[in-house]
Amino acid sequence: MPANHRKHALTALIALPTLLLTGCGYGSKAVEDADPKAAGGKKVDGLDEVKLGYFPNVTHATPLVGLRDGGPIAKELGGTKVSTQVFNAGPSAIEALNAKAVDMTWVGPSPANNGYIKSGGKNLRIVSGATSGGASLVVNPDKVKSLGDLKGKKIATPQLGNTQDVALLHYLRTKGTKVNPETGEGATSVLRQDNKEIPTTFQQGGIDGAWVPEPTASTLVAKGGKVLLDEKKLWKDGKFVTTNLVVRQDFLKKHPAAVEAVLRGSVAANAWITKHPEAAKKHINEALRRDAGKPLPTSVLDDAFSHIDVTDDPLAPTLKKQAANATSAGLLKKPTLTNIYDLTPLNKILKSQGKPPLPETPQPPK
Repeated sequence: MPANHRKHALTALIALPTLLLTGCGYGSKAVEDADPKAAGGKKVDGLDEVKLGYFPNVTHATPLVGLRDGGPIAKELGGTKVSTQVFNAGPSAIEALNAKAVDMTWVGPSPANNGYIKSGGKNLRIVSGATSGGASLVVNPDKVKSLGDLKGKKIATPQLGNTQDVALLHYLRTKGTKVNPETGEGATSVLRQDNKEIPTTFQQGGIDGAWVPEPTASTLVAKGGKVLLDEKKLWKDGKFVTTNLVVRQDFLKKHPAAVEAVLRGSVAANAWITKHPEAAKKHINEALRRDAGKPLPTSVLDDAFSHIDVTDDPLAPTLKKQAANATSAGLLKKPTLTNIYDLTPLNKILKSQGKPPLPETPQPPK
């Protein structure tokens, strides 16, 4: 694939079986090429390029800011070019990782869990956190009055098996609402639809609500929706992993210096976002204009940004719980997450900056 066409936006909604990620392609179309210019100098690990994936979501603030021209990720990679690919949901990003279309990608915890388990623990490692929070159930207040009013309603999620899809299915199950996890049919109907399409479907009355990440949640609010449940309320201290950075195991083994360079850029991006939130929002909106087709209104961007926290910590205990939730929802069987993390490179970077190391590995859910 030519370098000037490596940036893509996912357009195909993919049907996945119970264990997910089998036998399906990741359809895409080219969008404006905005790969950051190489900083120049020596190539890291002698690589001509490193292929990185991310989503056009506010919950992917780390890459949206870190991959800008002159940003810290390109700077850390020196003469090695960054090629990017843009996805709209996690299962497709994991599929691209498996196909070696990307070397590393920012992705939600449920697709990372699914991909790791499906491959028998052989395809990926989580090497860093990126974002906590930034997901909500938003509804049409005229149709859904309360959380007890979801039966008989149609609720959207971005893709079968993505992080918000798991969250919705698990929540419905805890309330005694039966839904077929594959088809979405049940007492509450679950519609899997692209994040970009959900606001239009919502406005046209095709769905009664959606469990979605930012900025889709805030966009629905701007169109008359009401936040029925901020997912933070379901987690201790309001913290739960929304976005992690994962790497192909073979790439980590062959090119550890390149992985460390991306991680240094990611850590630097998170620190910069925390210190410069207003400037960060401008960079995020420019990236959304480029990758999603248009920028967000200021009020929507402000609202979306207020619901996320950038973090280097992958919040391992919450990933463990999300795997258990996917199992209870019928999307996973016998989840084993031992060795899903390799935080050695990240801890090396944190130690060099005088920061405490992070716990390496969670125990698999029982």
